[in-house]
Amino acid sequence: MKFGKVDAPELVDFSMLDDHPGTQLLLKKQEEKTGKPKLYVGFPTWNKVKLANFYPKGTKDELVYYSTQFNAIELNASFYRIFPKVQFEKWRDKTPEGFMFFPKVVQNVSHWGRLKDTEKVVDEMVYAIEGLEEKLGRVFLQMHNNFAPKDFDRVVKFVEHWPKRIPLAMEFRHADWHSDKTIAEELYQLLEKHSISNIITDTAGRRDLVHMRLTTPNVFVRFTAANHPVDFKRLDDWIERLANWTELGLQEIDFFIHQNAETENPLLASYFIQKMNERLGFDLKIPATLDKA
Repeated sequence: MKFGKVDAPELVDFSMLDDHPGTQLLLKKQEEKTGKPKLYVGFPTWNKVKLANFYPKGTKDELVYYSTQFNAIELNASFYRIFPKVQFEKWRDKTPEGFMFFPKVVQNVSHWGRLKDTEKVVDEMVYAIEGLEEKLGRVFLQMHNNFAPKDFDRVVKFVEHWPKRIPLAMEFRHADWHSDKTIAEELYQLLEKHSISNIITDTAGRRDLVHMRLTTPNVFVRFTAANHPVDFKRLDDWIERLANWTELGLQEIDFFIHQNAETENPLLASYFIQKMNERLGFDLKIPATLDKA
Protein backbone atom coordinates (compact mmCIF):
# COMPACT_ATOMS: atom_id res chain seq x y z
CA MET A 1 0.00 0.00 0.00
CA LYS A 2 2.00 3.02 -1.27
CA PHE A 3 -0.55 5.66 -0.32
CA GLY A 4 0.82 7.74 2.57
CA LYS A 5 4.28 6.16 2.48
CA VAL A 6 7.18 8.28 3.76
CA ASP A 7 10.93 7.72 3.55
CA ALA A 8 11.66 8.74 7.15
CA PRO A 9 8.87 7.56 9.46
CA GLU A 10 10.95 8.43 12.50
CA LEU A 11 10.31 12.09 11.68
CA VAL A 12 6.53 11.74 11.64
CA ASP A 13 4.39 12.76 14.60
CA PHE A 14 2.20 9.69 15.01
CA SER A 15 0.20 11.13 17.90
CA MET A 16 -3.49 10.45 17.43
CA LEU A 17 -6.01 13.22 17.67
CA ASP A 18 -8.38 13.43 20.59
CA ASP A 19 -11.85 12.13 19.90
CA HIS A 20 -14.01 14.34 17.75
CA PRO A 21 -16.88 15.61 19.96
CA GLY A 22 -19.33 13.90 17.62
CA THR A 23 -17.77 10.53 18.38
CA GLN A 24 -18.33 10.93 22.09
CA LEU A 25 -21.95 11.97 21.54
CA LEU A 26 -22.66 9.13 19.13
CA LEU A 27 -21.26 6.41 21.39
CA LYS A 28 -22.80 7.74 24.59
CA LYS A 29 -26.29 7.75 23.11
CA GLN A 30 -26.18 4.03 22.32
CA GLU A 31 -29.13 2.64 24.25
CA GLU A 32 -27.83 -0.90 24.37
CA LYS A 33 -24.31 -1.35 25.75
CA THR A 34 -22.86 -4.59 24.43
CA GLY A 35 -20.07 -4.77 27.01
CA LYS A 36 -17.56 -6.08 24.48
CA PRO A 37 -17.68 -5.32 20.76
CA LYS A 38 -17.22 -7.79 17.96
CA LEU A 39 -13.60 -7.84 16.80
CA TYR A 40 -12.46 -8.64 13.26
CA VAL A 41 -8.78 -8.51 12.30
CA GLY A 42 -7.12 -9.38 9.01
CA PHE A 43 -5.17 -8.39 5.92
CA PRO A 44 -6.23 -6.99 2.53
CA THR A 45 -5.35 -10.23 0.73
CA TRP A 46 -4.63 -13.93 1.17
CA ASN A 47 -2.32 -13.95 -1.86
CA LYS A 48 0.73 -16.14 -1.27
CA VAL A 49 3.02 -13.82 -3.24
CA LYS A 50 2.20 -10.85 -0.99
CA LEU A 51 2.32 -12.94 2.18
CA ALA A 52 5.63 -14.64 1.52
CA ASN A 53 6.64 -17.21 4.14
CA PHE A 54 3.25 -17.01 5.86
CA TYR A 55 1.92 -20.24 4.41
CA PRO A 56 3.37 -23.62 5.40
CA LYS A 57 5.10 -25.54 2.66
CA GLY A 58 2.64 -27.59 0.71
CA THR A 59 -0.36 -25.32 1.33
CA LYS A 60 -2.79 -26.11 -1.48
CA ASP A 61 -5.51 -23.57 -0.74
CA GLU A 62 -4.39 -20.22 0.61
CA LEU A 63 -7.84 -19.03 1.68
CA VAL A 64 -8.53 -22.21 3.61
CA TYR A 65 -5.30 -21.82 5.60
CA TYR A 66 -5.68 -18.05 5.99
CA SER A 67 -9.13 -18.52 7.51
CA THR A 68 -7.66 -20.82 10.18
CA GLN A 69 -5.39 -17.96 11.31
CA PHE A 70 -7.66 -14.91 11.05
CA ASN A 71 -11.36 -14.23 11.33
CA ALA A 72 -11.61 -11.61 8.57
CA ILE A 73 -10.27 -10.45 5.22
CA GLU A 74 -10.38 -6.98 3.71
CA LEU A 75 -11.25 -8.23 0.25
CA ASN A 76 -9.36 -5.89 -2.07
CA ALA A 77 -9.74 -8.31 -4.99
CA SER A 78 -13.34 -7.16 -5.44
CA PHE A 79 -12.05 -3.67 -6.33
CA TYR A 80 -10.70 -4.82 -9.70
CA ARG A 81 -13.75 -6.59 -11.08
CA ILE A 82 -17.16 -7.93 -10.16
CA PHE A 83 -16.73 -11.63 -9.49
CA PRO A 84 -19.74 -13.84 -10.27
CA LYS A 85 -21.97 -14.71 -7.34
CA VAL A 86 -20.89 -18.34 -7.52
CA GLN A 87 -17.31 -17.30 -6.73
CA PHE A 88 -18.39 -15.58 -3.55
CA GLU A 89 -20.37 -18.68 -2.64
CA LYS A 90 -17.26 -20.82 -3.11
CA TRP A 91 -15.21 -18.50 -0.87
CA ARG A 92 -17.98 -18.59 1.71
CA ASP A 93 -18.02 -22.39 1.77
CA LYS A 94 -14.23 -22.66 2.16
CA THR A 95 -14.12 -20.71 5.40
CA PRO A 96 -15.19 -21.64 8.93
CA GLU A 97 -18.19 -20.36 10.83
CA GLY A 98 -17.62 -16.84 12.09
CA PHE A 99 -15.20 -15.83 9.34
CA MET A 100 -16.14 -12.55 7.64
CA PHE A 101 -15.38 -10.96 4.27
CA PHE A 102 -15.20 -7.16 3.92
CA PRO A 103 -15.37 -6.56 0.14
CA LYS A 104 -14.08 -3.38 -1.47
CA VAL A 105 -16.50 -1.65 -3.85
CA VAL A 106 -15.48 -2.18 -7.46
CA GLN A 107 -13.44 0.58 -9.12
CA ASN A 108 -16.13 1.07 -11.80
CA VAL A 109 -18.10 2.84 -9.06
CA SER A 110 -15.43 4.73 -7.12
CA HIS A 111 -12.67 5.55 -9.59
CA TRP A 112 -14.09 5.27 -13.08
CA GLY A 113 -17.69 6.29 -12.47
CA ARG A 114 -16.79 8.53 -9.51
CA LEU A 115 -20.25 7.81 -8.04
CA LYS A 116 -22.05 9.26 -11.07
CA ASP A 117 -24.82 7.12 -12.58
CA THR A 118 -23.44 4.00 -10.91
CA GLU A 119 -26.72 2.55 -9.64
CA LYS A 120 -26.77 -0.33 -12.13
CA VAL A 121 -23.18 -1.35 -11.33
CA VAL A 122 -23.88 -1.14 -7.59
CA ASP A 123 -26.90 -3.39 -7.95
CA GLU A 124 -24.88 -5.91 -9.97
CA MET A 125 -22.09 -5.91 -7.41
CA VAL A 126 -24.44 -6.23 -4.43
CA TYR A 127 -26.20 -9.18 -6.04
CA ALA A 128 -22.83 -10.95 -6.40
CA ILE A 129 -21.42 -10.25 -2.92
CA GLU A 130 -24.62 -11.41 -1.26
CA GLY A 131 -23.41 -14.87 -2.20
CA LEU A 132 -21.33 -14.60 0.97
CA GLU A 133 -24.57 -14.68 2.97
CA GLU A 134 -23.90 -14.62 6.74
CA LYS A 135 -20.17 -14.12 6.10
CA LEU A 136 -20.66 -10.75 4.40
CA GLY A 137 -19.18 -8.08 6.64
CA ARG A 138 -19.06 -4.34 6.11
CA VAL A 139 -18.54 -3.41 2.46
CA PHE A 140 -16.15 -0.49 2.01
CA LEU A 141 -15.77 2.16 -0.64
CA GLN A 142 -12.50 4.03 -1.18
CA MET A 143 -12.73 7.20 -3.21
CA HIS A 144 -9.86 8.36 -5.44
CA ASN A 145 -7.42 10.90 -3.95
CA ASN A 146 -8.68 13.58 -6.34
CA PHE A 147 -12.39 13.13 -5.60
CA ALA A 148 -13.16 16.48 -3.99
CA PRO A 149 -16.15 18.00 -2.14
CA LYS A 150 -17.27 19.79 -5.31
CA ASP A 151 -18.98 16.50 -6.13
CA PHE A 152 -20.72 16.21 -2.77
CA ASP A 153 -24.07 15.83 -4.53
CA ARG A 154 -22.83 12.53 -5.96
CA VAL A 155 -22.09 11.25 -2.48
CA VAL A 156 -25.61 12.16 -1.35
CA LYS A 157 -27.20 10.35 -4.28
CA PHE A 158 -24.95 7.33 -3.83
CA VAL A 159 -25.71 6.80 -0.14
CA GLU A 160 -29.43 7.30 -0.71
CA HIS A 161 -29.39 4.52 -3.32
CA TRP A 162 -27.16 2.16 -1.35
CA PRO A 163 -29.22 -0.81 -0.02
CA LYS A 164 -29.72 -0.38 3.72
CA ARG A 165 -29.47 -4.13 4.35
CA ILE A 166 -25.76 -4.04 3.41
CA PRO A 167 -23.52 -2.31 5.99
CA LEU A 168 -21.17 0.18 4.33
CA ALA A 169 -18.03 2.15 5.21
CA MET A 170 -16.57 4.99 3.14
CA GLU A 171 -13.07 6.44 2.83
CA PHE A 172 -12.49 9.97 1.55
CA ARG A 173 -8.85 10.80 0.77
CA HIS A 174 -8.95 14.30 -0.71
CA ALA A 175 -7.67 16.66 2.00
CA ASP A 176 -10.58 19.11 1.65
CA TRP A 177 -13.03 16.56 3.09
CA HIS A 178 -11.18 16.86 6.39
CA SER A 179 -9.57 20.31 6.42
CA ASP A 180 -12.73 22.31 5.72
CA LYS A 181 -14.75 22.06 8.93
CA THR A 182 -18.04 22.97 7.28
CA ILE A 183 -17.66 20.32 4.59
CA ALA A 184 -16.43 17.77 7.10
CA GLU A 185 -19.45 18.30 9.33
CA GLU A 186 -21.86 18.00 6.39
CA LEU A 187 -20.19 14.72 5.43
CA TYR A 188 -20.26 13.36 8.97
CA GLN A 189 -23.94 14.19 9.36
CA LEU A 190 -24.77 12.52 6.04
CA LEU A 191 -22.91 9.34 6.96
CA GLU A 192 -24.41 9.25 10.42
CA LYS A 193 -27.93 9.75 9.06
CA HIS A 194 -27.50 6.76 6.74
CA SER A 195 -25.61 4.57 9.25
CA ILE A 196 -22.46 4.52 7.12
CA SER A 197 -19.10 4.12 8.87
CA ASN A 198 -16.47 6.81 8.35
CA ILE A 199 -13.23 4.90 7.68
CA ILE A 200 -10.13 5.90 9.62
CA THR A 201 -6.97 5.43 7.58
CA ASP A 202 -3.83 5.45 9.72
CA THR A 203 -0.89 6.05 7.41
CA ALA A 204 2.35 7.96 7.93
CA GLY A 205 2.04 10.58 5.21
CA ARG A 206 -1.60 11.55 5.78
CA ARG A 207 -2.19 12.13 9.47
CA ASP A 208 -5.36 14.09 8.67
CA LEU A 209 -7.08 10.80 7.85
CA VAL A 210 -6.79 9.74 11.49
CA HIS A 211 -9.76 12.03 12.10
CA MET A 212 -11.29 10.13 15.06
CA ARG A 213 -14.85 10.89 13.95
CA LEU A 214 -17.09 7.85 14.13
CA THR A 215 -20.44 8.02 12.34
CA THR A 216 -21.69 4.62 13.51
CA PRO A 217 -21.05 2.65 16.72
CA ASN A 218 -18.65 0.57 14.61
CA VAL A 219 -15.08 1.51 13.73
CA PHE A 220 -13.36 0.54 10.48
CA VAL A 221 -9.58 1.08 10.64
CA ARG A 222 -7.14 0.65 7.75
CA PHE A 223 -3.73 0.62 9.42
CA THR A 224 -0.72 1.07 7.15
CA ALA A 225 2.55 0.11 8.78
CA ALA A 226 5.62 2.30 8.38
CA ASN A 227 7.97 -0.72 8.49
CA HIS A 228 9.60 0.83 11.54
CA PRO A 229 9.63 -0.02 15.27
CA VAL A 230 7.19 2.85 15.82
CA ASP A 231 4.45 0.60 14.43
CA PHE A 232 4.18 -1.27 17.72
CA LYS A 233 3.70 1.98 19.66
CA ARG A 234 1.07 3.00 17.13
CA LEU A 235 -0.80 -0.25 17.71
CA ASP A 236 -0.54 0.25 21.48
CA ASP A 237 -2.17 3.66 21.07
CA TRP A 238 -4.95 2.13 19.02
CA ILE A 239 -5.61 -0.52 21.63
CA GLU A 240 -6.06 2.13 24.31
CA ARG A 241 -8.37 4.19 22.11
CA LEU A 242 -10.45 1.13 21.27
CA ALA A 243 -10.65 0.28 24.96
CA ASN A 244 -11.96 3.79 25.68
CA TRP A 245 -14.55 3.56 22.92
CA THR A 246 -15.61 0.15 24.19
CA GLU A 247 -16.45 1.68 27.55
CA LEU A 248 -18.60 4.26 25.75
CA GLY A 249 -20.58 1.69 23.78
CA LEU A 250 -18.59 0.66 20.69
CA GLN A 251 -20.27 -2.34 19.03
CA GLU A 252 -17.78 -3.58 16.43
CA ILE A 253 -14.09 -3.21 15.55
CA ASP A 254 -12.93 -3.93 11.99
CA PHE A 255 -9.13 -3.59 11.95
CA PHE A 256 -7.10 -4.34 8.83
CA ILE A 257 -3.32 -4.15 8.62
CA HIS A 258 -1.53 -3.07 5.44
CA GLN A 259 2.21 -2.99 4.95
CA ASN A 260 4.50 -1.97 2.14
CA ALA A 261 6.61 -5.02 2.97
CA GLU A 262 3.81 -7.57 3.07
CA THR A 263 5.98 -10.22 4.69
CA GLU A 264 5.79 -8.34 8.00
CA ASN A 265 2.00 -8.42 8.12
CA PRO A 266 1.50 -11.50 10.30
CA LEU A 267 3.96 -10.26 12.94
CA LEU A 268 2.09 -6.99 13.56
CA ALA A 269 -1.28 -8.71 13.35
CA SER A 270 -0.21 -11.29 15.93
CA TYR A 271 1.00 -8.52 18.22
CA PHE A 272 -2.25 -6.58 17.86
CA ILE A 273 -4.46 -9.60 18.52
CA GLN A 274 -2.43 -10.71 21.53
CA LYS A 275 -2.61 -7.24 23.09
CA MET A 276 -6.35 -6.93 22.37
CA ASN A 277 -6.92 -10.29 24.01
CA GLU A 278 -5.02 -9.15 27.08
CA ARG A 279 -6.46 -5.64 27.29
CA LEU A 280 -10.11 -6.30 26.48
CA GLY A 281 -10.57 -9.99 27.19
CA PHE A 282 -10.99 -11.24 23.64
CA ASP A 283 -10.04 -14.81 22.82
CA LEU A 284 -9.06 -14.52 19.16
CA LYS A 285 -6.50 -16.97 17.93
CA ILE A 286 -3.00 -15.50 17.70
CA PRO A 287 -1.81 -16.21 14.14
CA ALA A 288 1.39 -18.09 13.53
CA THR A 289 4.34 -15.71 13.20
CA LEU A 290 6.61 -15.72 10.20
CA ASP A 291 9.37 -18.24 9.86
CA LYS A 292 12.21 -16.30 8.28
CA ALA A 293 14.78 -19.02 8.63
